[in-house]
Amino acid sequence: MTKTYLPVKLRILLAILAICFVSLSTRAQDAQPWSQNTSPLPASTGFVNDYAGVLDEATKQQLEAKLKNLKETTNPSVEIAVAVVKTTGDRQIFEYSLAVARGWKIGTKDDDNPSALLFVAIDDRKYFTQVSKDLEDELPDGVVGSLQRQFLVPEFRRGNYGKGIADTLDAYIAAVQNNGSGTAAVPEQPTAGRQKPTGLSLSGVFCCGGIILVILLLIFNRSKKGRDDDDGWGGGGGAASALPWVIGSILAGSGSSSGSSGGWGGSSGGGSDWGGFGGGGDFGGGGGGGDW
Repeated sequence: MTKTYLPVKLRILLAILAICFVSLSTRAQDAQPWSQNTSPLPASTGFVNDYAGVLDEATKQQLEAKLKNLKETTNPSVEIAVAVVKTTGDRQIFEYSLAVARGWKIGTKDDDNPSALLFVAIDDRKYFTQVSKDLEDELPDGVVGSLQRQFLVPEFRRGNYGKGIADTLDAYIAAVQNNGSGTAAVPEQPTAGRQKPTGLSLSGVFCCGGIILVILLLIFNRSKKGRDDDDGWGGGGGAASALPWVIGSILAGSGSSSGSSGGWGGSSGGGSDWGGFGGGGDFGGGGGGGDW
């Protein structure tokens, strides 16, 4: 049985095409316009999302339980989230955290949907708490700033990120409850889960196009049976061995390009039963922040 091999020129062409697809995919994603209503971070995996890896698992679980209990024992339900990243890149922390709060749709879909996002950028040494319109009476800007300077900043300067976040959340919860929005109530059933994607991304289009092109070249090559491998590129890989390599290159490139501007990385933790926030996102820029 005569074997057929992919000529060296076609192999080089495939390698160049793979590089081009990766480059085009990266540029297409980077060229997407910034939206103040779309989160630059991946979908949340819980109330606490640590992309900088500064919270140990025990602290993260304690914070998750605390925030879950707050949601289930308040009427209307109060959702407070935490996001920790390494850096916001060239974006101001205010607009970056506002996009996360709106994009994650923290809060419920009800008319009264009190919610907040405590956002921290470790390498930038900055923090900001976004407060929704329906929680500004309980957490006005001045109170938020004062509580952060009292509880968050001193611990952060010592490198105690978990304690600084936990103490600040305790202060927020006490402020909310002391203003009458913490009335105990029967927990409501969780609302619909995270939103499903509405369309195919540009990276997916490039990936599919690359795979189709390789398959067509494979079919074309097999039609030329009996060709000897005289290219000086020894041995047996052929189109079949080139196909997985090219597909892997395209997929790896498209995956690594996402999220590069935000500087986030690592695992964000969270339970597998997380269904997402309630679908609110009614943030108008209230809150406060600073640095340490």
